Amino acid sequence: MKPLVSYLLLLVDVGKEHGVAKELRRLPGITEAQVVYGEYDVVARIELGDVMLMDETVTMARKLPGVTRTSTLISSGVQN
Repeated sequence: MKPLVSYLLLLVDVGKEHGVAKELRRLPGITEAQVVYGEYDVVARIELGDVMLMDETVTMARKLPGVTRTSTLISSGVQN
């Protein structure tokens, strides 16, 4: 079974971007976390076995100091 892949988009307090990205990399299932420019400040890729595990990781990420808002995009899994 293929793992469930999603992308977590985060808005964070000014100056907290790199710290939040570093902490995200320590959470279960986070395969990548990058500081980005644009509407969001940090983007993380999550790869886990099911939605319940995904929910736990996203909840942990939302509780990190400096995080003000998140949006989760769950991949359809369909590839061309």
